[in-house]
Amino acid sequence: MEFDKLREIIAGVLSVDPNEIAEDTTFVEDLGADSLDLFQIVMGIEEAFQIKVPPEQAEQITRAGEALQLIRQAVGGTEIN
Repeated sequence: MEFDKLREIIAGVLSVDPNEIAEDTTFVEDLGADSLDLFQIVMGIEEAFQIKVPPEQAEQITRAGEALQLIRQAVGGTEIN
């Protein structure tokens, strides 16, 4: 469920087909995202999942699977440690 929602966020920001996004898909190399796109993806994640992603964590997200891990860690709380 989380991954489907994440794929929709990524697809919406980057105007790609959600079915092209797998856990090992990289934002920059595979999808052509730039820093503004990455910021918008993180903002979309925060809004959709009602979580707060610290900037140092957000900077380390390079793949869809890494974003999914952070979401799953944060679902039980409000902040990612």
